[in-house]
Amino acid sequence: MGRYRVMIVEDDPIVAEDIRIKLGRMGYEVVALAATGRQAVSKAREHRPDIVLMDIRLGAEMTGIEAAAELKENYQIPVIFLTAYTDEDTLAKAKLTEPYGYLVKPFNDRELKSCLEIALYRQASDRKISENRQWLETTLNSIGDAVIATDENGRVSFMNPVAEMLTGWKEADAAGKRIQAVFHI
Repeated sequence: MGRYRVMIVEDDPIVAEDIRIKLGRMGYEVVALAATGRQAVSKAREHRPDIVLMDIRLGAEMTGIEAAAELKENYQIPVIFLTAYTDEDTLAKAKLTEPYGYLVKPFNDRELKSCLEIALYRQASDRKISENRQWLETTLNSIGDAVIATDENGRVSFMNPVAEMLTGWKEADAAGKRIQAVFHI
C-alpha cells in the first residue's frame, strides 16, 4: 500500500495544522481536516481515510466519541483519540467505540507515529480476519453435507443450511444450545 490516508478532527486550528505538518513529515497523507463531529462524518464519507485522529471534545453538537461511533458503524474507519481528558467517565465512553488508540495531549512525534503504526497494523489484521471469516462462512454454507460446529462446552456455535434441514433447527434458535438437544444420533 502507498501512503496511508489520515483525517484529523480537531477544533483548535493551530493544533490541527501542527498535527498535519507532523504527519506530512512522517510520510502520511492528510486527506481532510474537520473541526466538528458532523464535519468529521461528512468528510470521512467523502474522503474515505484509512484512519482518523479524533479529538474527544468538539463542542456541543456532536462529541468526538459520538462521531467515532458513527464512523465505526457506517464506514468501518478506525479512530485514534487525541485528548487531554483521562477521567474515568471519558475513558469508559471512549472504550465503547473500540478505538485503535488513545493519545493524551501533549504527545510527541514518536508517540504519534508508533500509535498510528500499531493502529494501521491492527486495522490490516482485522481486515484479514474478517475476510477469512467471510470466506469460511461462505465455504461452510455451500458444502452439501450437514456441518454443525460447537464450542469447547458442546454448545452449538454454527450450523449450515443442510444441518438446519437435517435437524429441523434454525441456526439462530440452536445457537448456545447443547449439541445433544439439537442433533440426536
